[in-house]
This record gives sequence, C-alpha cells and structure tokens, in this order.
Amino acid sequence: MTQIEQAEQDDQPLDPAMEKVRRKMIRLQIVSGSVMFISLMAVFGAVVYKAVGPSKTATATNTSPTVPSDAPVAATASLPQGFTIENVSFASGDMLFYGRLANGTRKALVFNVQAGRFVADITIDAR
Repeated sequence: MTQIEQAEQDDQPLDPAMEKVRRKMIRLQIVSGSVMFISLMAVFGAVVYKAVGPSKTATATNTSPTVPSDAPVAATASLPQGFTIENVSFASGDMLFYGRLANGTRKALVFNVQAGRFVADITIDAR
C-alpha cells in the first residue's frame, strides 16, 4: 500500500507546445542570469576602481592655481580696441571673454590669470 507505482514516478514526455514553452523559459533564464552576472561584475569593477584609482582630492589640488599668501595676483587683460564683452567665464585660472569686435566679428579670448597673458584668441565664424 505504501509503495508508489513506478508509472507515476516516470516523467511522461511533454506535448510539443509545452516543450516549446519550456525551452523558451530556459533560454530566458540563461539570458537573465547572464545579464545579472555582467551587471554584478560591473559593480564590483567600479568598487575596485574607486578603491584603487586616483583620489579626487589629489587631482583637485594639482589643477587649482596657487594663490600667494602675501598678496593677490595682479594681472591686466588688455582687450582689443572696440571689443564689447557679452559674457565672461572663469574656470581653473582661465578667464573666457566672449564678445564682438567693432566690425561685428564674434571672438572668444582666453586669458590665463597666472601667466598674465592671453592663451587663446578664437574667431567665431557662424555660417
């Protein structure tokens, strides 16, 4: 009585429709597992890079201009005659003067404060 019949334990072959669904599910499981594995490796890679890579504080101190402790930096930027300033921007010790010359030509002039001179003179040609 307690013995289970052998016929109930044997797996019966699935009909073709169910076999097709089973294969699709296995394929979906493999693809999903692969995506999760790749994502997990990307996260571990980012953590290792962040732990081993260069620190932002070391690079920030190297790129910032040095300010003398006894006096501020004194520099004069001599803009071209008739230059009208439309916008000014400052980043990493460089000042960008954007404007127009007297004849209407648009220019961008980059002035380095530490060097005390213009490092770029860009004429903007809008066609």
